[in-house]
This record gives sequence, C-alpha cells and structure tokens, in this order.
Amino acid sequence: MEPAPSLRIGLLGDVMLGRSVGQRLREGGEPAALWDASLRELACSLDLVICNLECCLSTRGAPTTLIAGKPFFFRGPPRAVDSLRAIGVRVAGLANNHLLDFGSDAGADTVALLRAGGIAAVGAGEGLAAARAPAIVECAGKRVGVLALADHPVEYAAAANRFGTAYASLRDGPPAWLPSALDELRARCDLLIVFVHWGPNMTSRPAAWQRRAAAALCAAGADLVAGHSAHVFHGVGFERGRPVLYDLGDVLDDYSVDPTLRNDLGVLAVWSPGGAGAELELVGLELDYIHTRLAAGAQADWIAQRLARACEELGSTVERIEPDRFRIRPT
Repeated sequence: MEPAPSLRIGLLGDVMLGRSVGQRLREGGEPAALWDASLRELACSLDLVICNLECCLSTRGAPTTLIAGKPFFFRGPPRAVDSLRAIGVRVAGLANNHLLDFGSDAGADTVALLRAGGIAAVGAGEGLAAARAPAIVECAGKRVGVLALADHPVEYAAAANRFGTAYASLRDGPPAWLPSALDELRARCDLLIVFVHWGPNMTSRPAAWQRRAAAALCAAGADLVAGHSAHVFHGVGFERGRPVLYDLGDVLDDYSVDPTLRNDLGVLAVWSPGGAGAELELVGLELDYIHTRLAAGAQADWIAQRLARACEELGSTVERIEPDRFRIRPT
C-alpha cells in the first residue's frame, strides 16, 4: 500500500458567484449549500485549495464601459466569501476577465472581502506591483507560492496608480517581467504554482501557443501550471516532468450548457508533490444549476472518455482508480 502523501493541493477552475448564484445567496440561501456535502468533505480534507474567482464580490459599482459590447457582467454578494470558505479555498485567483465588470471599487472590495475572510487574493491590486504580487501560503510544512495572471482583457490590466489585474500576453512567450518574478518567487518558496486565465472560451484542447508558453513557464521555475478560461476541461501534459493542467473547466455557475462540449462537467485537480506514487489525480465534477457535486454514473463515464482522448494528445496516460477519480501520469 502506498503511504499517504504529506501534502495535497486542490486546484479548481472558474467559480462564478454572480447572477443567479448571487441572487440565491442574496435571498438567504446557505453559502455552503452551493456544494454537495461529499464535495465539501473532499475539498476540506486537502491542505490547500486554490480557485479562480470568476466575478467580483461587492455591492458597489455599475457595469463597466471599458470594453465595448461586453455581454456578461458578474458580481456576487459579499457573503459569497463563505461559499469559498465552505470548500476550503485559501487562495483565490483574481486575474481574469470579470474582476472589473463593475469597476475598480468593486474589484478592490473583492480583495478586501477575501482577505477579511482568511483567503489570499492574488492576481489583482492597486498598481503593477500589487497586481503582480504572489501569494505565499504555508501548509504541511511547505511554503507554496502562487502567481496568478491573465492574458485578457488588456482593458482590465493594472497600471501605475490604477487598480487592475496581472496582465501578461503569452502568445509570443512570457513577457520579460514574468521570468524575473518567477525567479524571485522561487527563492522564497518550496513549490511554485502559476495560475493562468488564458485563451478563448469553449475550446476543448490547448492551442500551440499555450503549449509553448507552458513549457517556458516550467523552464522558468514553475512546479505546476494550471489554466482556466475555456469553460471546458482540457487534457493534462507534463513539461520537465511538471504537470500542466491546460484548463480545469468550470466549477460553479448558472451558464447554459453546450451538449457537445459539456461545460457542465469539470474537474478538481489534486496535486501531491513529492509524495510516493502518482502525484496528480483528477476528480470529476458535475455542475447542476447553481449547485456542484462529484460526478457519477454516465457523467463520470463521459469525463473518463474525454480525459483519455485529451491526455493522449498531450503525452499522458489516465488510470481510472475510482468511478469519479483519475490518476494522471506522463507516458
């Protein structure tokens, strides 16, 4: 029997707590009830959970005019922080295309609310230095550094004396500031995670530029790269033996469902760096309207089939160790 790993880190994609999700909470819905009890139990058993918060949390602001024709604006109520706490989130990535949907005051409220709730906010702030600053958290005797960034939209990017996100165009490789930031962070932590919101919506595999960028990030010192943005989970690859989760898919939302791409199915990645045996597992998730549970039955089978094809393209293998759990290894 393999010994239990000493450190287990959970990684989740897009958590959207606005629109109908936020309305449920504003009407008195229990924040923890957004998640099925079995999912809460699993997530809270992990040493660290990181998610992408795909909205702002505030009562202030109005839909932004920074992006002409923007169709969707996501803002959740302040008590939504308790929904994140209910699944053990300790780090929330804010570098994405929805943090500033209701302006910089609402974005700043989000940072303050998360921190007041004991959740590190990373990937946004007042000015470039604050937006690009990493989160460093201690768990199981290790210092884990998280650097969050987004490749869109440039309109939300932080600048001198302006609140915004950690923006980095990655199509031609990481910008000069990013390897330097990774090198500095590498000296301060035992493990380094790059958490990146990249690429277009509703794709099922990484683009060639994403694969090149992931390789460059691993070469610059990242121990794991985890992506999100597509609303559809991608396969897992490895660079220098380090896992690259190109897209984790969605975790919680009120979106319409594409019957082919199945954006109502996602994954929770569980990374056990340095542990005996396999160090990366994926747990299937099923998103119902404003509620998420562990995948089962036909939904778990669909995830298994999709993962096998997607990972094969990226040079990794999938072992189904439980109906909803999958072990990923390089080929």
